[in-house]
Amino acid sequence: MDKPVEYFVDEDSVVRKVWGKSDTILFIFAGAAAEFALNKAVDWLYHTGKLPADPIGRLFSTVTYARLIVFSELDDANNAIDKITSIHSAVEKSRNATIPDWAYRDVLFMLIWYSIAAFELLERKLNDDEKEALFDVFYRVGKRMHLKGLPENYKDWLIMHNEHLQADLIKSALTTDLFKQYKKHLGNFRYKLLLESQKLVVPIRVKELLGFNNSNWLQVILWFYKLSRYIKLDGFFKSILLPKEYSAQIKALDK
Repeated sequence: MDKPVEYFVDEDSVVRKVWGKSDTILFIFAGAAAEFALNKAVDWLYHTGKLPADPIGRLFSTVTYARLIVFSELDDANNAIDKITSIHSAVEKSRNATIPDWAYRDVLFMLIWYSIAAFELLERKLNDDEKEALFDVFYRVGKRMHLKGLPENYKDWLIMHNEHLQADLIKSALTTDLFKQYKKHLGNFRYKLLLESQKLVVPIRVKELLGFNNSNWLQVILWFYKLSRYIKLDGFFKSILLPKEYSAQIKALDK
């Protein structure tokens, strides 16, 4: 008898629902783009030159790896995680320094936060068990990467996440430069859409550091967008959010 297929994330898990729609992932992408720019370890991403040269592609690769893990069989997911570790080890070697564990944890924490925030913005509120399931997936990613100091459950994560927001974020010259790169690669209209999208999902601490105001005209557009999904016009809206060269990648995000 064939051995049943074992996945990194159960097929009926809410995590697959969160990461199975391109519109949800685009909001995860938007929020991460804001917080990446503020992280005190963002200089590591500048070290290779890949982030300022192609910030949209670089963030897409992070999201793509996360999505690959969510939908892969256990062995394939573990291989993807090991590849991430290997890539970062090579960067560390080239710089002759070590990326701190807190920087890795921050990325995992971003994926947890924005997974919840984006899904609740576009779909519905998640219950405690569903939030725990989301936490558990990225906790297991961190364990596979041999990260130390990870919180053991969602409740502990809430406390540590708040501590990280206070300790690990700062508005620096690299923050300003990265947002300039976003604008350069997106153009004025899409850049404004990015900023308004970020306001809807980022934590209060990120809003404060980036000087975001409380006005958000995207809320109205978002209502029409949700309606458009029922009449199959959501593809049109997605097509205007990112440059054409990413349209195929956006379509591929729908599972």
